[in-house]
Amino acid sequence: MAVTDEAIEKIKAMIVSGALRPGDRLPKESELAADLGLSRNSLREAVRALSLIRILDVRQGDGTYVTSLDPQLLLEALSFVVDFHRDDTILEFLAVRRILEPAATAMAAGRIRPAELDDLERQLDALGPYPPVEGLVACDLEFHRRIVATAGNSVLCSLLDGLSGPTTRARVWRGLTQKDAVSRTLTEHRAILGALRDRDAEAARAWATVHIASVEQWLRSTL
Repeated sequence: MAVTDEAIEKIKAMIVSGALRPGDRLPKESELAADLGLSRNSLREAVRALSLIRILDVRQGDGTYVTSLDPQLLLEALSFVVDFHRDDTILEFLAVRRILEPAATAMAAGRIRPAELDDLERQLDALGPYPPVEGLVACDLEFHRRIVATAGNSVLCSLLDGLSGPTTRARVWRGLTQKDAVSRTLTEHRAILGALRDRDAEAARAWATVHIASVEQWLRSTL
């Protein structure tokens, strides 16, 4: 194991064991290096690496702290990695989204508030019947993000938020090239919203599945 990797594992072990908790300040560099049997250089590299993935927060002139370790914060790294996807993996991202998002939409059916449903309806009304494709896709992303946020699972919300990026270009492409893509998207959004208003979790799950699968099916046939 590389020296820096060993340093990362030792700091990780302290956090996992509870020796360091969210919000705790790390001991002074010289003390921590001695306690862990590390050189100060390898400790610095480990701290730098862990700060990049939001495990540690280096505050200039103050010290290094363990972050909140909130799932949304930690999963920001996933969004960064996902941005480097290859075009030939888009179908795989869509397949994962098809597994997760209908479940989140079903969960939202029992939790979403009437005011949140009204906001979603106003968002759809503002689009009108013939929105530009780019505007529709932006609305689509926000529509699903807001529904998933009400599901009550921050990990699921963060995962889906990170997975949505690679599919954006495919959605725009579909809207520009498939004749009925815009009208179908609007219809499916209304159906999802209706199922949520009815508190019908299974209908919400089904419509979310149809909605995502239609993009996946179109892209598969196009590719």
